[in-house]
Amino acid sequence: MTFEAMFAKVKELLSGADVSGIGEHLAYQFNITGEAQGIFYVEVKDGLLHVEPYSYNDRDAAFTCSAETLFKIASGQSDPVGAVFLGKLKVEGNIDKALKLKSLLPSK
Repeated sequence: MTFEAMFAKVKELLSGADVSGIGEHLAYQFNITGEAQGIFYVEVKDGLLHVEPYSYNDRDAAFTCSAETLFKIASGQSDPVGAVFLGKLKVEGNIDKALKLKSLLPSK
């Protein structure tokens, strides 16, 4: 999978997220390793969700993982805490804000 294909899938996955109830600013950077290597960010600002293929210098948290791990977590096939303990997901920054990422993912 190329970075472009992975990014398009992420953008589609998050397109239905309801962020209207999130009153605070959230900014996450994703550092994707492996075959679909690249960087993108997800930001919630003023009740709108932005997903762009760029780095985000003033981020609240950064996540580093493979595209496979990202999609397993997003689909509910993998637990993010378990992925951290297994070394498949690295999280840096504000952990409280990092945990709020789950509210952006589609509920299963």
